[in-house]
Amino acid sequence: MKFTFNKQFMVLKFLLLKCFAKQITLKLTEAGTLPNKIGIGEKILVTNLKIIGEINGTDLRFIREMAGSDVKGNSTSGNLSVLDLSEAKFVAGGDYYYKDYEDGCYTSNDIIGKYAFRDCKSLTSVIIPSSVTEIREYAFDGCISLKNVNIPSSVTEIGCGAFGGCSSLTSVNIPSSVTKIEGGTFDFCTSLTSVNIPSSVTSIGTRAFWCCWFLASVKIPSSVTEIECGAFSGCHSLTSVNIPSSVTSIGKYAFFYCSGLKSIYVYAETVPSIGAGAFNGFDSENCTLYVPKGTYDVYRYSWGYYFDNIVEFDATNIRNIVAEPEVQENARSAVNGQRLTAPVKGINLVKYNNGRVKKEIVK
Repeated sequence: MKFTFNKQFMVLKFLLLKCFAKQITLKLTEAGTLPNKIGIGEKILVTNLKIIGEINGTDLRFIREMAGSDVKGNSTSGNLSVLDLSEAKFVAGGDYYYKDYEDGCYTSNDIIGKYAFRDCKSLTSVIIPSSVTEIREYAFDGCISLKNVNIPSSVTEIGCGAFGGCSSLTSVNIPSSVTKIEGGTFDFCTSLTSVNIPSSVTSIGTRAFWCCWFLASVKIPSSVTEIECGAFSGCHSLTSVNIPSSVTSIGKYAFFYCSGLKSIYVYAETVPSIGAGAFNGFDSENCTLYVPKGTYDVYRYSWGYYFDNIVEFDATNIRNIVAEPEVQENARSAVNGQRLTAPVKGINLVKYNNGRVKKEIVK
């Protein structure tokens, strides 16, 4: 068999990748020295990396190149998939790791900075240091292969868009130290299926879970007082939502196009204010709004535009709530039978795990 140069090169690359596939552990005695530990030829071959010690902007820039994105966000040949920073510590200093238009982004002590891992397309798993207190805006934005991330309990702030576009992320642990889920934090996390929001959170920000298409369940704690604009817009796999009595404000388009909703339980006797289009885009004939006993008239007056079916229930006894079986989407296809992995404009045929097939119009 005759091999071309390109075929020989691919075989060699495969063999080298196989050699470096096991975890490499590097101890840095000084921040900024990671580029001295891994050769230029090796850095695109390493797939699993654990770092012990302090890392600054110089190290982070090198890690980004290993994980598929350079200082300007351009793609590299890096193949770093698993990054273990459990025994690492972010410190100030070194070069800028990302160039945002005219400004460079630099590391700070115990903070995962703005754009830190943006567009690092090779990353599938990241263990964040337990010393980190903030994950700033767009830190993991566009990490399309990221499936697992452990947010330690030391983190108190997660910036807007921090995990936006992480389309492979299936679940996330939000620690009880976090008090607000900022705008767009998980928008377009299209593989996210469930989220437990801790009781420390008081506000769910604008577009926080925008277009999380397969988000089937979410638990909103009684600490939340505000659900902001578009927070769950486009979450069409949601079938049931409990809105606690603590919520006083629901922003416009908060649940827009949550087309799978079948039941909504609202526990507040004082009707929460509601923004325009908050519940537009779902089948109002097949969805029931449950409200506390004695509040039917006020909810009909305030929310009746969205709901055909309003039923009173005993909001003081949670055992009286009959939970509907969780219905999840199993498959999606076009009318010509072509399999779809996400909603596509036009008529979609959606098959659910209860055997039901529904025709869905995507605009």
